[in-house]
Amino acid sequence: MAETKIVLVIDDAPDIIETVHTILEAKGYVVISALSGKQGFEVAQKTNPDLVLCDMMMEAMDSGMQTAQQIKRYNSEIPIFLLSSIADSLAATTQIRELGFIGIIQKPIEPARLIGIVQSIIG
Repeated sequence: MAETKIVLVIDDAPDIIETVHTILEAKGYVVISALSGKQGFEVAQKTNPDLVLCDMMMEAMDSGMQTAQQIKRYNSEIPIFLLSSIADSLAATTQIRELGFIGIIQKPIEPARLIGIVQSIIG
C-alpha cells in the first residue's frame, strides 16, 4: 500500500479549510489544519507534512509569507503553495519563490486544479 501523504492547510477561514479537507480526503490524503501562521508553523514542526497550502493574509497582512519562510528555515524540502484570492494579480507583480512559495492556488478553490497540483507535487 502506498504511503499516506500529509497536507497541511494554514488559513484563518474555516470554510477554506473545510473545502480543502473535503476535496483532498476524498482522494486519500491526510489533511491537517491550522487557523494561524503561528499554529501552522508549530503543526509543521510536529508533523513534517508532504505539502503546505498557506493563506497569505491571515492575522497580519504578510503572515503567510512569514510562515512560509519559517517553515522553509525549519525544513527547506517541504513544498509550500500560496492560497490567495489575489493570486493572479500577485503572480503578475511578485516573484513568489522569493516569498517562500513554489506556486499559487487561486481562491475560490477549483477542486480539479487543487487535486492536479497536489498529485503533481506529492503523488
